Amino acid sequence: MDVLTVLALAAFGSTAYLTTLSAVKWLNQQASRTKVAGLVVVGMVLCAFVGTIANASESVVIGFIVGAGITPPVHRWILQRPRPVASS
Repeated sequence: MDVLTVLALAAFGSTAYLTTLSAVKWLNQQASRTKVAGLVVVGMVLCAFVGTIANASESVVIGFIVGAGITPPVHRWILQRPRPVASS
């Protein structure tokens, strides 16, 4: 298993998660017809994407799963951190 491939795909899995999260949040603000069509398209793209990943080597699959698995808790932690107040 190639460690660099795992790390690269972990970053790619993280990017895929954040992109999907942003797309779904945006679609939830749209009209009902747009939301349903958009969610179907996002689902189809994710299925094709995961199928392509699954067809690749074992290190690619492991890296993608690690990246997509670690990102949600880290993303929540970043969003919950207190932000320093700028003083004038």
